[in-house]
Amino acid sequence: MIENKNRPANRLDADESPLFARSLDYVMTQVFEEKLAPVTFRSYLPVTSEMPVGATTMTRRVFKGFGHAKMLSDYSNSDFPRVDVGGHEISVTAKDIGVSYGYSIDEIRRAIYGGIDLESRRAIMARIAIERKLDALAWSGDADYNIVGFLNYPGIGEYTVPATGTGTTKTWSTKTPAQILTDLNGIKSQVYISTNGVESINTILLPMAQFDLIKNTPMGTASDTTIYTFFKENNPGIEIAELRQLDGAGAGSADRMIGYRKDPNYVRFEVPVPLETFEAERDGMNYVIPMRSRTAGVMVFYPLSVAFGDGI
Repeated sequence: MIENKNRPANRLDADESPLFARSLDYVMTQVFEEKLAPVTFRSYLPVTSEMPVGATTMTRRVFKGFGHAKMLSDYSNSDFPRVDVGGHEISVTAKDIGVSYGYSIDEIRRAIYGGIDLESRRAIMARIAIERKLDALAWSGDADYNIVGFLNYPGIGEYTVPATGTGTTKTWSTKTPAQILTDLNGIKSQVYISTNGVESINTILLPMAQFDLIKNTPMGTASDTTIYTFFKENNPGIEIAELRQLDGAGAGSADRMIGYRKDPNYVRFEVPVPLETFEAERDGMNYVIPMRSRTAGVMVFYPLSVAFGDGI
């Protein structure tokens, strides 16, 4: 290649720029083909993109009926009690999260003139970084930006774990299989009873150690049936799974379990922009590719349909 004396040292030639753009197109394709690092929010929370991309807030209306029917007096035309409907609005604000990756001028030229594709690992790592941030926001939120996470959502129900373990403790490692079953049934009953039988759960998430315990502990010395299997056989509509974010998530860093209905009509993680990739921008001797996502956090439409228990 003949050196162009008039070309700035930090700018691509006219014939280099389209080659670079095509290489980036290839890298973008690779991002979606590569397997992402493990994240958990997509497995256990319904993820929706209902909020329009251009909107900054999303508002839902909560309605409640008032009034009761009563017995009427004979021949009464004016003794009919009146019912009405009231409600309030709850708004959430979407926030952007972003990351970038880039290439130096020399890296781009070596790739173009050497006939090799630009390394896709940086693009993949940027995508993984977005997913990891979404995962953290889905479970724990971010108080500084008013993003609410599922594990600390306000107003959800609490199941008080009984201290029936050895030494009056709550931890499952000190409890018998029957006592652990009492806790699993207890968080299920907490939602059912607190909502007067209106709501029921279909998912229980446990910390890793407690999930491993019920998967491998038999109901008794003469039984091959584990606690997990016994509970599932008697509650076929309830999924039990492990969630590492529950380790130390409770009050005083206690391990927490949580029961809920996995259904977008009950709980959802709103991500109006899952991933947006922008054109490469020149920054000195480098070209930088920004990537962005947007989330409004977790929304729980019926807080009493969710219950947590601490200390297990």
